[in-house]
Amino acid sequence: MTNPHGSWIWYELMTPDAQASRSFYEAVVGWRIDAESMMPGDTEYRILHAPDGDTGGMLTLDAAMLAGGAKAGWLGYVGVEDVDATVEQLKSAGGSVHVPPTDIPDVGRFAMVADPQGVVFYVMRGFSPESSTAFARTGEGHVSWNELQTSDAEAGFAFYSGLFGWERAGSMPMPWGEYSFLRGKDAGDSMEVVWGAMMPREKPEHPVGWTFYFRVSDIETAHAKVKELGGTPLSDPMEVPGGERVFHATDPQGATFGLVAPK
Repeated sequence: MTNPHGSWIWYELMTPDAQASRSFYEAVVGWRIDAESMMPGDTEYRILHAPDGDTGGMLTLDAAMLAGGAKAGWLGYVGVEDVDATVEQLKSAGGSVHVPPTDIPDVGRFAMVADPQGVVFYVMRGFSPESSTAFARTGEGHVSWNELQTSDAEAGFAFYSGLFGWERAGSMPMPWGEYSFLRGKDAGDSMEVVWGAMMPREKPEHPVGWTFYFRVSDIETAHAKVKELGGTPLSDPMEVPGGERVFHATDPQGATFGLVAPK
C-alpha cells in the first residue's frame, strides 16, 4: 500500500459468531459482508465492504483462540514502511509484541503489538500497489474517527509520535483531561487532516484502547437499530464540536465501537 508511514490502513472485527456479527453490522452500518471466508483452511476471514470501497475484515475466533483468551473486539492496523524495523523500535520504546512480523501471502507483512500502556494494535505493510481507503473522514461506511483512551496520555503521545510521527493538532478540555486531536506528520494546520484524538480514560477502572467510529447517514436510526438487534448503546446520540452526532455501543458479542453522522 502507498499510504504514508503512520496511516490507518485497515480495521478488523474479532468475533466468536460470524453470522450474528454479519447480520448486526450490515443492518446498523450498511456494510455488505462476505458470506464466505476468503481464507483457505480453517481460518474464517470476511471482508467488510462500504459503498465505495473495503473498510476492514472480520476474523472468526475459533475454539483455540477463545481458549487462549481472545475476546470480541475491534483492532486497527497502522501502515508502516518497514514492519520489522518498526517492531524493533516499538520494543525499544517499551511496547510489546503479541504476534511477531509475519507474512500473509499476497496480502502483506504484519505484526500484532501493544503500546506501553497495553493497548493492542497492528502494524502492517500491504503488498497492494493501491492506497487503502479504509479510513475516510466523510465516507459513509468507513471509519471516520480513531480515538484512544489511555492510562497515561503524555507517555502515550510520546510513544506514538516517536513511532509514527503523529502530531498534536490542538486540544479541548474534558473533565478528566485534555482531548488532544491527532494528525500525521507534516500534514499542515487544517482540521480537515485530523483523523482522531487521544485522552486520559475517564475512570481508572475503564479499559484502555482504541475506539473506531463508523460513519452512517442517520444517527437516530442507527441508535434504534443497535437496540433492536441486541447491541447496547452506551449513551444517547450527542453533538460534538463541528456539528456531528455520535454515540458509543457494544455489539451483541461485546465488541465496542462508535457511530458518527451529520447533524
